Amino acid sequence: MKFNRAVIKVGSALVSPNGKGCSGQHILPIARFINECRQAGKEVIIVSSGSVAAGRQLIQHGSPNPSIPTKQAMASVGQMQMMANWQRFFDVPCSQLLITHGDLKDRQRYINIKNTLRILLDNDVIPIVNENDTVATDELKVGDNDNLAALVALVADADSLFILSDVDGVFDSDPRSNPSAKMFSEISEITEELYAMAGATKNHIATGGMKTKIQAAEKAIENGIDTYIINGSRNQVFEQLLQGDNPGTRFVASQAAVKAKKHWLKHTLKSSGALLLDNGAVRALTQKGASLLPSGIVEVAGRFAAGESVDIIAKESGQAIAKGICQYGDRDLAKLAGVNSEQIEQLLGYCPSKVVVHRDDMVLVDK
Repeated sequence: MKFNRAVIKVGSALVSPNGKGCSGQHILPIARFINECRQAGKEVIIVSSGSVAAGRQLIQHGSPNPSIPTKQAMASVGQMQMMANWQRFFDVPCSQLLITHGDLKDRQRYINIKNTLRILLDNDVIPIVNENDTVATDELKVGDNDNLAALVALVADADSLFILSDVDGVFDSDPRSNPSAKMFSEISEITEELYAMAGATKNHIATGGMKTKIQAAEKAIENGIDTYIINGSRNQVFEQLLQGDNPGTRFVASQAAVKAKKHWLKHTLKSSGALLLDNGAVRALTQKGASLLPSGIVEVAGRFAAGESVDIIAKESGQAIAKGICQYGDRDLAKLAGVNSEQIEQLLGYCPSKVVVHRDDMVLVDK
C-alpha cells in the first residue's frame, strides 16, 4: 500500500445488502482492512452511504421510491443505526461528520471541516462522513456520496480515494448484459467516450451509479489523488490491496497529491493580503517546516477573509518566503499579531485554530 492518507467510500449496497437495515456482512472485512491499514501507520477517513437504507424499515412508506421528505426521515433514524454498525467493528472511537456540498463551498465552513478532520486524525479517531440528507433541499441523488467522497479527499489532503461498491470496476460495456465485457485495470484519461459507457444505477436504494464514480475520479485525479473503483463485496480484494495489487480499476493521478496542491497554492490561488514576519518565524517556516503562529507576525497588510490566500513575507528583507491559506481574516489577525496562541480566545472570544497558516496549507516560494 503506497498511500499515506486515504478516503474510503462505502456504498449503500455494502452497508445494507438487502436494503432493510444495516448488516455486518460486507462491513466486517472492510473494517478489518481499515484496521490493518491503520496498524501500518496509514490514516483513513470513511465516507459511508446507507443511512436511508438503514432506516428504511423504521419509517412507513408504500413505494419502492419514497418521497424526499420520507427519505429524509429514513436518513434521520438510519444515521444512528449506521454509525452504531460501524463503531462495533473498531476498538478506537469513530466520529460522525454530516456535511453538504454547501458546507464545502463556504470558505469558513470548508476550513472548519479541514481543521476538524486534522484534529480527529491526530487523536486516533476514525472520521465517518455522510451527506446531511435530513436537511438536503435537492433530490438525494444529486448529492451522491461518490462525488462527496472526492470533495472530502480534497479537503483532507488525501493521496488516495477508494470507492467501494458492488461492481468490480469500469468495463467497456455492461457486464450484466454482456458476459464478454472487459474491465479496465487502469485509466489514465477520462474521456467523453468513457462517460458514455457509464449508465445510471439500477439499485433503488443507491443514489449514484458508475457515472458518479467516474465524476468523482475525475475530481480526484485532477488534484493528484489516485482513485480506485473496487468491488467491496468480494473479501479477497482487500488481501490484494494489502499486497499492493489492484483488484479493480485504478484512475491514475496526473501528478502527486502534494505536488498538485503546492502548484495550486503557488500558481493558481491569488493572494488577497500579506503577513510580515519577524526573523524567528521566518527561520521556523523555512528551516523547520513549522506552521505559522500569531506570535511571529509583525504586520498584517491587505483585506482578506478566513480561507483566502496570503503572501508570507520576511519583514527585515521584504522578501516573499511563502504563500498559504489563512485561518483568520485580516481584522481578527490584526488583533493577534505578536501574541501567544493561548491568548487567541481571550482576545477574540473564540479560537478556531491556534495556527494562522497550517504547514499543510503553505508552500515556500523557492520550492
